[in-house]
Amino acid sequence: MPSKERPAEKPIVKRSLYSWVFGFNTKLQILLLVVILFTVFARVVPLEMQKRIVNSAIKLRKIDLLLLYCGFFLAAVTAAGILKYVINIIETYIAQRTITAMRKSLYEHIITLPLSFFRNTQPGTVVNALSVELNIPGNFVGMAIAAPVTNILTLLAFAGYLIWLNLWLALLSLSMYPLIVFLVPMLQKRVNRANKERVDMAREFSGRVAESISGIHEVQANGAYPIENNKFGIIVDKLRQIRLVWSLYRFGIKTLNNYMTSLGPFIVFILGGYLSIKGRLELGALVAFLSAQEKLYNPWKELIEFYQVYQDGMVNYNRTMEFFNKEPDHQLEPVGRKPFELEGNIEVSNLRFLTDSGLELLGGINLSLKAGEHLAVVGFSGSGKSTLAQCIGQLYAYSSGNILIDDHEVAQLTKRDMARNLGFVSQSPLIFTGSIEENLLYSAAAANWNIESQKAERLPTLDDIIAVLQQTGIFVDVLRFGLNTVLSAKEYTALIKTLVQVRANFQLEFGKALADYVEFYDETKYLYHSNIADNLILGAARRVDFEQHMLCENEYFLNFLKEADLNRPLLGLGAHLSRQTVDILGDIAPDPVLFAQSPIAPEELDTFKDIVKRLNTLKLHQLDENDQTHLLDLALRFVPGKHKMAGLPVMLSGLILESRAMFRERISIDDPDAFAFYDINQYIHSQSILNNIFFGTTTTANPLAQEKINQSIIQLLIEEDILEAIVKIGMQFQVGSKGDKLSGGQRQKLAIARAFLKQPKLLIMDEATSALDNKSQTRIQNLLTHRYKGKSTLVAVVHRLDTIKTFDKIAVMKAGKIGEMGTYDDLIAQKGMLYELVYGKRA
Repeated sequence: MPSKERPAEKPIVKRSLYSWVFGFNTKLQILLLVVILFTVFARVVPLEMQKRIVNSAIKLRKIDLLLLYCGFFLAAVTAAGILKYVINIIETYIAQRTITAMRKSLYEHIITLPLSFFRNTQPGTVVNALSVELNIPGNFVGMAIAAPVTNILTLLAFAGYLIWLNLWLALLSLSMYPLIVFLVPMLQKRVNRANKERVDMAREFSGRVAESISGIHEVQANGAYPIENNKFGIIVDKLRQIRLVWSLYRFGIKTLNNYMTSLGPFIVFILGGYLSIKGRLELGALVAFLSAQEKLYNPWKELIEFYQVYQDGMVNYNRTMEFFNKEPDHQLEPVGRKPFELEGNIEVSNLRFLTDSGLELLGGINLSLKAGEHLAVVGFSGSGKSTLAQCIGQLYAYSSGNILIDDHEVAQLTKRDMARNLGFVSQSPLIFTGSIEENLLYSAAAANWNIESQKAERLPTLDDIIAVLQQTGIFVDVLRFGLNTVLSAKEYTALIKTLVQVRANFQLEFGKALADYVEFYDETKYLYHSNIADNLILGAARRVDFEQHMLCENEYFLNFLKEADLNRPLLGLGAHLSRQTVDILGDIAPDPVLFAQSPIAPEELDTFKDIVKRLNTLKLHQLDENDQTHLLDLALRFVPGKHKMAGLPVMLSGLILESRAMFRERISIDDPDAFAFYDINQYIHSQSILNNIFFGTTTTANPLAQEKINQSIIQLLIEEDILEAIVKIGMQFQVGSKGDKLSGGQRQKLAIARAFLKQPKLLIMDEATSALDNKSQTRIQNLLTHRYKGKSTLVAVVHRLDTIKTFDKIAVMKAGKIGEMGTYDDLIAQKGMLYELVYGKRA
């Protein structure tokens, strides 16, 4: 998307570094020049004031002159400092503005490059170029006017002043600078050579890191740590050597410059001292000369540093632009017309595709599809199925032949034409970091993007989105994400009131029907499918120190257990649970089913074995604090309805019920913000929407029971007219990096929904349902058959042959060619290649 901040006539890879100096920041550079002129004048004034203070004020013993000249000195120094600060601010603004524009422009260019470029380029290389390599060129642009003009004018002003003071002394003290100008470029050539190597190796370094991190599953699955460490170590060592050489040459230039400029004062002391002793140079003039000579060093030093930044900037910029100097395969936007609205007729004739190495992946492909027809592309592994689909979808630039869509050559269509008419779903779709909604609207937004307003127009409505979510089978997932959301009290006030009513209706309408599956929260009853801690508190912690895993370390809670006479019974229950678990499970291999009957996890068994051994010789009160903490924690997470290995003493359940009211009463006074206690008439802001509606715990893991509960809740949401609101909240779920918070099936469903939401005239699906279960795959196939046939032309690369019977045509590929094509029945009747694929043998 073109930026409003920069000209877009020429691609960045064709632009010189100087174009950013003069064509992008002209007004700011002019402002800099004005500020620089005042700065140079302010820098020279103190030198003259020094001379006058010594020769006039001090020599003539005039206080008024001393104060006047010191005032001018102070004003000039102050003005020079302020003006220098202003210069630095403008320089920095120009630099950062330029870096930002460079990054935008380069990124805009990079994402248009052919897929073949990215097959040979590591993601880390691109990241390094955008994040690191453009910094030095951008900083150079910020300095390009200010640094040389300021320092050259300052040098000339100081040099002129020195000549005015004493011609011969000035010429001698300035004589080493031409020598420096001759020597520095010689060393700089070596710096540039080393810098080019550094840039190239930095790219390789970034690429290697990105490759290892992106393939971390393979690294860990194969235990290939030493291999990756060795690869990384070799690159790091090379980078160290290159940077060392680069730094040595850079420091060499600085050392040479420092040494040569340090000779200046030596000459002034020798010759100036001699002239002053002989009375041929005033003492004030000598002081001013020494001061000016010393001040010559700073602008000269800054010039040398600027020269190095310029050289490094040119190397980095040119190297970067050379690397990305590739042309997109296709024009991005149509010129002088609107994007085509295509019908979807496809004609492929004599299509060939060769790789860069000359390997032919497609050879002489011919096929024809009318608008709305569906084609299944099947074949043997490596037969070119995906390559054909990607050529039709304009992802690959075919080598020869023709692909026509409504008589328009695909190679000549713009990317905007394809975006407007094409939906594409790959086998491993990328889900972008962000929300489900952003991913759903991604394709539709791109198709309707307005470059001038920088936003999408005519986006699908919420009703359209919900319809597609239901069609693709991801609606329930999105609804679940919404139900699992913790709402903000301020943002959803009206919805929260409705949800409290939904909760009451849920228990009223479905309480009896779900009695075997749900244990609703009730202040007057002990909840056998909640643990002891939940029974005691019957609320949700608002702070970390009161969360269940912290209760055994919470001093307030521990004191309450002692006051309520609960500490010893709970320790006794913990000891009983420990003995029972160790006796039954202590000598057998960990079994998830058996351990589910106990609150002790398999990895904790050894700890409780040791405690049980100590209990054989010690009483409960004789155990150390650590053992008592373990037993107390075990008792607090005991769920009688789940952990059948031991029963809950009736006396203890009654005591917990009595203590529940006492705990709520006490902490409401002592620390009212610690908990949100469960109240049928109050929304629990620390809990999810689902927990607030459900207001209880399930008593079974039966999927059918869970489905019945979900359907009951959905029915109530529909009755209260808030289902859409919950789905909308669910669409804000953050999917994580590359959608890693979603399952493989959810990612594919989301990608399919993204394409369907666009309602394209041409749909390409490259093994788009490979991660779906049979039920979900059947759903998608039925949707394609009944809703999209006749409306959208479909080219589908299919891996499951039991789904292709409903396609209008089937193309069977082998070795880059279509071996046979026709309807399913006709091809099976021929008993050729499709028959072999379906039945595993030829007739």
